[in-house]
Amino acid sequence: MSQFGNIELYNMDCMEAMKTMKDNQFDLAIVDPPYGFGQGYNFRFEDRELYENVRPTSEYFKELLRVSKNQIVWGGNYFTNDLPESRGWICWDKKQPLEGVSFSHFELAWTSFDKTAKMVVLPNAGFNHADKRIYKEKTIHPTQKPISLYMWLLKKYIKDKVSILDTHLGSGSIAIACYKLGYSLTAYEINKKYYKQLIERYKKHVAQQTLF
Repeated sequence: MSQFGNIELYNMDCMEAMKTMKDNQFDLAIVDPPYGFGQGYNFRFEDRELYENVRPTSEYFKELLRVSKNQIVWGGNYFTNDLPESRGWICWDKKQPLEGVSFSHFELAWTSFDKTAKMVVLPNAGFNHADKRIYKEKTIHPTQKPISLYMWLLKKYIKDKVSILDTHLGSGSIAIACYKLGYSLTAYEINKKYYKQLIERYKKHVAQQTLF
């Protein structure tokens, strides 16, 4: 475990961790779980053997909804059988070129909030964007999302300094966003390689912000 003030980052299985948590322990869970290789999703993971069969089970979602008061689930359109009906969906427009790119032009997030559906337009910090000049930072994770996307979520859906849970930390973008905005975060990443890289990325961002 690495702790940076009110940011706690764990290299462990989130299911093991959630089983030890209290009901409604966190005010908000913001998660981006893998969709599974069986459907042809998340095929870009280098550690294929680790991610091949880790599409979250119904038990994962039961635990997630138990330990958090509200939730935002990226890729929620793949998990509708395990999530309640909601009108509060989020659509992230990645500003991808309409032609010549095989990846999705947008992603959907399910939320537990009883709000009208929202649209956020931000460049994708991931793969195959036409203009590489947009990205000054190396991508360390196949489904890496922009820090600015998480900052938008935090500003849009949180009013107070609440406690936040992330079960699939990935590139650590949410940790950097929480640091910038002063929120507490408890997050988990099972992959040792990604965990090491995200810790280095987090420290680099903190050091840069401290300089200014």
